[in-house]
Amino acid sequence: MDPQIEDAKVTAGAGQASPYATGHLMCRAALWGLAGFMGCAYFAWISFGHVVRNEYDWPHDIWTAITYIVWIILLLALAIDTRCLRERLFFSVLVANFLIGCGMTLWSNISLSQVRAARIGTGALWALAALLSLTTLRGVSEIRDTHGTSGRF
Repeated sequence: MDPQIEDAKVTAGAGQASPYATGHLMCRAALWGLAGFMGCAYFAWISFGHVVRNEYDWPHDIWTAITYIVWIILLLALAIDTRCLRERLFFSVLVANFLIGCGMTLWSNISLSQVRAARIGTGALWALAALLSLTTLRGVSEIRDTHGTSGRF
């Protein structure tokens, strides 16, 4: 290959790090922080809505438990994969929330008062996760400044 072309490729890519190499999964694009906020705020609203309407039923089937386990594995992988403290906190709160949900699914003879407490607790965790996802919005401009990337994929 032509040495001038090789030199041009090396020079063009030397000052820019890929968004993934920065260790940020959510902070690199504001859309992820906003999507995280909207999703978590919605689930907090749903959780507290169950409490307000005195709806304390919880599914106890195997497919729900499997779904929780898949989400727990995915969220653990995301928490481990990122090097950003804000994102690790966000994913860790979601892992805790899904662990509670999985435990509730596997516990078939749980009392209504315990389901109510779990609904309140998971609602609070969803609200906390929503706030933590907003902290990743601050990281978009920081990544652009320190790594020279555009903040997009």
